[in-house]
Amino acid sequence: MTSAVEERPNISIIIVSYNVRDLLESCLHSVASAVMGVSHEIFVVDNNSDDGTVEMLRLRFPDVTLFANNENLGFAKANNIALQQARGEYLLLLNPDTLVQEDTVQYMLRFFEENGDVGMAGCKIIKPDGTLEAACRRSFPSPWVSFTKMTGLSSLFPRSRMFARYNLTYLCEDESYEVDAISGSFMMLRREVYDEIGGLDESYFMYGEDLDWCFRTQQAGWKLFYVHGTKIIHYGGESTKRSSIDATAEFYRAMQLFAKNNLKLSPLSRGAISLGIRLRLMFSRSRHLVARLWPVLADALTMVLALGAAETMRMGALFILPDYAYPTVYIVSVLVLLASLFACGVYTRQQYGIVRSGLGVLLSFLILSSLTYFFKEWGFSRAIMLIASTLNLLLIPGRRIMSALLNPRQRINPVTGRRTLLVGLNDQSLDVLRRLKLLDGRTCTIVGLIDVTRKRLGENIEGVSVIGSVENIGKVIQENDISDVILGPDVCSYADILSMIGRTRSLPVHFRIVPRSMEFVIGKTSVDPLGNIPLVDVNYSLMKPSNRALKRILDIVASLPAVVLVYPFVALGSRTRNATQFNRFIMGLPSVLSGRRSLVGYDERHEYALPPSWPGKPGLTGLTQLRGNRDLTHEEIVGSVLQYVRDYSVFLDLEILIRTFIQFASNKRTRI
Repeated sequence: MTSAVEERPNISIIIVSYNVRDLLESCLHSVASAVMGVSHEIFVVDNNSDDGTVEMLRLRFPDVTLFANNENLGFAKANNIALQQARGEYLLLLNPDTLVQEDTVQYMLRFFEENGDVGMAGCKIIKPDGTLEAACRRSFPSPWVSFTKMTGLSSLFPRSRMFARYNLTYLCEDESYEVDAISGSFMMLRREVYDEIGGLDESYFMYGEDLDWCFRTQQAGWKLFYVHGTKIIHYGGESTKRSSIDATAEFYRAMQLFAKNNLKLSPLSRGAISLGIRLRLMFSRSRHLVARLWPVLADALTMVLALGAAETMRMGALFILPDYAYPTVYIVSVLVLLASLFACGVYTRQQYGIVRSGLGVLLSFLILSSLTYFFKEWGFSRAIMLIASTLNLLLIPGRRIMSALLNPRQRINPVTGRRTLLVGLNDQSLDVLRRLKLLDGRTCTIVGLIDVTRKRLGENIEGVSVIGSVENIGKVIQENDISDVILGPDVCSYADILSMIGRTRSLPVHFRIVPRSMEFVIGKTSVDPLGNIPLVDVNYSLMKPSNRALKRILDIVASLPAVVLVYPFVALGSRTRNATQFNRFIMGLPSVLSGRRSLVGYDERHEYALPPSWPGKPGLTGLTQLRGNRDLTHEEIVGSVLQYVRDYSVFLDLEILIRTFIQFASNKRTRI
């Protein structure tokens, strides 16, 4: 027994990694320096990284015990795998995107030896800019603490003991003291604590499990401490940046789970916290929506101000127009302007496009001028429209120039604002990169490269960094204000391209492809040369907002009468006899009204064959459904759906619906 204890290492260090190969390598080098003279064991649990992490570990750190998972199990479950194998007297959970100070491990071991009632502790955690990471010392989210955090009172009054309890910002960061909770990026605990309370709660995926562990430690009678005498650097959020996980949603889901599992609350308090968390999540997500809507609102306000200025210049004062002109003149003028800017691609392709915004203003002037000729009672406003449009021609593109000059991300190219990603690292794509760089930023700025996998993340190629993969391209686009994505030759299949566009369809980004030759057509395309590089617009019809809106209108207009007039009788009859194809179609109409399905779309049974985030919805009928029960190959399924998305029009939907009902009638006659 004594021998077994002597063989036990002082500390077991456990690191869970996910696509942070370079950071993990740096972390392990820093850990190696920190454990000199200390008996130790190191575990790395990899959550199915595809950036070469596993290969790097096996080659460069053979002494590290590696668990290579075949899927992303989340933080809690992955840590538990190593915790079950760890033998150390002390256990340390460490994030892979950290750098450990040379004295950290020994300092923390001494602290535990000197403080026998402390069961868990965390050190001082510094962000790369040198400031303290707030999460390294926290209070549990009681109703009051949660309220002050979610309402922003803790940020408004960071020195208040009453309002700033969540992150304890009223306490000095250069002192050690007891706290409720520490950060999961550095959690050190005694083995006795682990043996008593068990591992992390696996119902948490990537947030909240550290808070829950701290709560259970405190409930078991142990103290938790924030220790200021040593520190680590935490880069923070690198794994989530390189994945498609909705980190915000996961965080707030974890907070709800913690409140439900651990806080003894009345139903009213529990409901209030749940509502607050949901509202906070909505607010967090609405910031992206506001950022998208802001250009639209700014242009609308510009038009209103321009009309007011034009009326003052033309009539000598405001509100001189006939009473019936208000608010119609303003409403119609604003709507026509916004529609014109939208048609010119300002809100869908190039938010900072100077030329496009100018063309949109000119188009709106032509439309408004024409309306004053068709409707004589509005003839008084012709001069006002001319003046207002002249002002808009200066103000609307001018605002974009100023925005580009003030925004560091737009300074290189304030006129076009075409911040560009290049997808693909094959030889042809790198040749495209060299040719694009010769343009010297006059028409586009290559912000970064996107690889098919994450294996080369962080590499610098021809002076440009690999900043993402195809899987998380949406995040990269959003975080870097990307307006254009260029797909290199032979990088992705057309199905993968369409899936990628589907995942980013809510973002104002323009996809183009460099073809091997100009002999093929991808959807309804146009050729847009960039320097001496011919680029083909990837312009699938179903991806256009106008076509998606028309499709939804058709779904509602066609299915609503049938739901009211036919559905009740079919629903009653389906209880007494086997459902025919027609009956099944009618029974599916409520799901069309709810928006879960469409009248025409892909076959729900074939969803397994489609890439993730495939655009469009499953349909009650479609090109593949019309083929009946014949077994289709994977290529046939994808080809049919791709053809539909590429060639979509309302008339195509109507044709498919007509053919479907002809098929219903034919099947009925056959049975008779």
